[in-house]
Amino acid sequence: MKKVLSTAMGMFLSAAVSAQPVDLAKSSVTATFKQTGVAVDTKFTRFKADVSFDPAAPEKTSANMQVDITSFDLGDPEYNKEVQKPEWFNSAKYAQATFVTQSVRAISADRLEASGTLTIKGKAQPVVVPITVKQTGNTRTFSGELPIKRLVFKIGEGDWSDTDIVADEVKIKFTVVTAAQ
Repeated sequence: MKKVLSTAMGMFLSAAVSAQPVDLAKSSVTATFKQTGVAVDTKFTRFKADVSFDPAAPEKTSANMQVDITSFDLGDPEYNKEVQKPEWFNSAKYAQATFVTQSVRAISADRLEASGTLTIKGKAQPVVVPITVKQTGNTRTFSGELPIKRLVFKIGEGDWSDTDIVADEVKIKFTVVTAAQ
């Protein structure tokens, strides 16, 4: 059972300028967790992101990401179906996970720290996301990793709350590629 955003799940940024177009074909949201001690890498195949970024005023960055929970891909259709059930993601009731920035702080020329709200399975939590910004030609890439605890978001309830089987920690990784304006 491999789950959790990877957000978050995102996580990205935006700034005071108009939102830059996101290249979803080059962007990704993944999650890694351990099941019986073995790392499991997963991905979300459908998500949307709005990012505004001005390198001259990084503190005005803003971002909003919505991840389609039903697109969670463990690499096996039966597992994918299982994690949509109420004890896992409950995607019939909570079809999206979101991340929305409240503030952004520049750490260095290529590193930001985005404070925002991550919402999964209806549970909103404040998070701080470290983000690396890289510009190559006419594209800008925002990437980062956010560790979360799945049980805080009630992912894996009942018998599945046993962290000996599926670890509580999940690492959500994201890459968001935009046009550099």
